[in-house]
Amino acid sequence: ALQRLPVRFAIDRAGLVGQDGATHAGSFDLAYMSMLPGMVVMAPADAAELRRMVATAVAYDEGPIAFRYPRGEAAGADDPREMRPLAIGRGRLLREGADVAILSLGARLVEVIAAAQELSELGIEASVADARFCKPLDTELVEGLARHHPLLVTVEDGAIGGFATHVLQHLASHDLLGATRFRAFTLPDRFVAHGPPAEQYADSGLDARAIVAGIRSALGR
Repeated sequence: ALQRLPVRFAIDRAGLVGQDGATHAGSFDLAYMSMLPGMVVMAPADAAELRRMVATAVAYDEGPIAFRYPRGEAAGADDPREMRPLAIGRGRLLREGADVAILSLGARLVEVIAAAQELSELGIEASVADARFCKPLDTELVEGLARHHPLLVTVEDGAIGGFATHVLQHLASHDLLGATRFRAFTLPDRFVAHGPPAEQYADSGLDARAIVAGIRSALGR
């Protein structure tokens, strides 16, 4: 990082890893990689995004870059022809709603979209965005979501000190915490025992049901 060398870090087992257990869980890489100056850190939401992030890493020569991906089958369709690099530090807005903004990083996006649909059925309309990058942060996206929603929620399959911390730091340093309330869904501050991934994420409060419950509580609904 100090020399800005173009080293590519491909980090497997992001998040929780089922029967591989707590010793192999990718809980901490978002925190320790994204604290380094000049480091680019990406997390794909699905198979197509992973392919684009590989292409991004190959094309990026300005310094070290990392992409993290979970164990198991990826969501979404994998198109071998999809090799367009991403714009560094730019996320994407996938859904618009006025009541809450959910900013997701990584493979929990499937659960976030399911949560948004369930919230809609309850009369709560959610914007959903995929950050793509933990660092550099898409500050334009973050600021837009904060200014136009009464509640901003982040979701990540990483420990405390990762993506949510960078978002909160930016909001605080730009006096935006008065514009919105903020909630973070992260992995819990403990080691998660081995088991089926769905049960691990439910236990960690990172499935659609927990996200819906947390947002309803934050909105008083």
